[in-house]
Amino acid sequence: MAVDESTVDKPLMRDYWGKFRKRTYIVITSAQCTLVLLCLVALELTGIMSVGIVWFFVIAFLMAAIFNAVTVTLIHLLGRPFRDLVQAIVLVSGEPSSVAPPNPNIHEYDRDGFKDILQTVYELAAAQSKITDEPKSELDSAVTTGLDMTKTGIIILDKDHKIVYHNQHAPVHTDTDDDTVIDLVFPEDDDLTSWLEKNDKNKLTAERKWTRIANKLPGEKDRRVFDIAASFKKNSEAETVITLFDQTEAYMPEEDELDFIAFAAHELRGPITVIRGYLDVIADELGPVMEQDQAELMKRLIVTSNRLSSYVNNILNASRYDRRHLKLHLTEETVTHIYETIADDMQLRASSQNRLLVTEISEELPTVAADTAAVGEVLGNLIDNAIKYSNEGGLVQVVAKPIPGFIEISVIDRGIGMPTSIIPNLFHKFYRSHRSRETVAGTGIGLYICKAIVSSHGGIITARSVENEGSTFSFTLPIYDTVADKLKSGDNNNKSLIEHGSGWIRNHSLYRG
Repeated sequence: MAVDESTVDKPLMRDYWGKFRKRTYIVITSAQCTLVLLCLVALELTGIMSVGIVWFFVIAFLMAAIFNAVTVTLIHLLGRPFRDLVQAIVLVSGEPSSVAPPNPNIHEYDRDGFKDILQTVYELAAAQSKITDEPKSELDSAVTTGLDMTKTGIIILDKDHKIVYHNQHAPVHTDTDDDTVIDLVFPEDDDLTSWLEKNDKNKLTAERKWTRIANKLPGEKDRRVFDIAASFKKNSEAETVITLFDQTEAYMPEEDELDFIAFAAHELRGPITVIRGYLDVIADELGPVMEQDQAELMKRLIVTSNRLSSYVNNILNASRYDRRHLKLHLTEETVTHIYETIADDMQLRASSQNRLLVTEISEELPTVAADTAAVGEVLGNLIDNAIKYSNEGGLVQVVAKPIPGFIEISVIDRGIGMPTSIIPNLFHKFYRSHRSRETVAGTGIGLYICKAIVSSHGGIITARSVENEGSTFSFTLPIYDTVADKLKSGDNNNKSLIEHGSGWIRNHSLYRG
């Protein structure tokens, strides 16, 4: 009987790394031992070093042992990528192996770029597997080719939420278990997985949209930003279809601007900390000899510098707001006390602009769950806007009143107002109407930060305006007694208060966030 010689003693790919490592050790060790002996002989012959024959071999043995230990260590460290590449190829080839799949996500590989090489091996193998294991008709091939040509990402999930199809523009990667997974950074507690789990329990069909969802965190290479639409039909062969519209070109300028502002705010942290430190030292050293008005001035400077530091922190937090709410520590506070922290600055601002600022905040109001500095920033921004957009000698009112479960705080002006078409965009990052850009200085980030802070308290912010008649900005804070148990169970952080809704609600000249 004839024997196929091609199958006799054919070496296995999984054995290559061991053979390569062994051969490398032997070659390098032999070379090192030879060099050590030659060096010692040269030193002996030239008279630079003269030792007995016993010490000659002892020194040669020790030097060789040290060099060999270094060699083994270096080969282990520097040869790791080559070893993992061989093991990955063995894995995707289908050859039996007991070695775990190499992980492309370890820190060193991500840092030096080897991650992409290893990931490509897995992805090419997965793609090839689809081509060879699932022969397609001409129509299937045309559809697949067409979907790959579009710049819109398409992902299809089965009833187990596993990816059964994706086109080449979909943000996915293959993990170490050879599963294809989606690369998207969803908001905390409002992600695709939780939506699918709710559908499995309660829905036959469902639709869901997300906006501004990135595939990577800010600063990471090849970051893209998507608007996403998902359609769900229970027990369908293609149970969930996810469509991803790449909006990177539209959104990234704003992202880059916010990243720059966050960078600037980060750089301001150091000088502000130094200023606060000097003020504390001056207050301690000169406090006993200060006049009463001087001590009051020093107190205001310290309060203002602390508030400025809080504002910088809020800007840094807002740069991450698209992915999750701000993390705040909420305590029981009165609205009166919150306003008092900014009252002097606001009155000074109003008087310098020839505006009349009045407040209607009763001390009998229920206490609220709030971060004092953060809410003070919201009030300060809204009052400052009301002053800027009021007429000469105009009235600005700050009114607080109870509503079911909340305290509503409103800032009212009777100034220039806004057209209805502007109002839905007010809380977007960097949005400034053509009219305001021409007449009033600003960056367009203040109201965005206000919304971030209010939403992170579990409240909403509302804008109403009539052109040439004035504007009213209102926001709500939860009454402390209604949320006290939740806060105490969560160490007073705001996570338990935040519920993700379906988005901002548009209603003519009313905008609610």
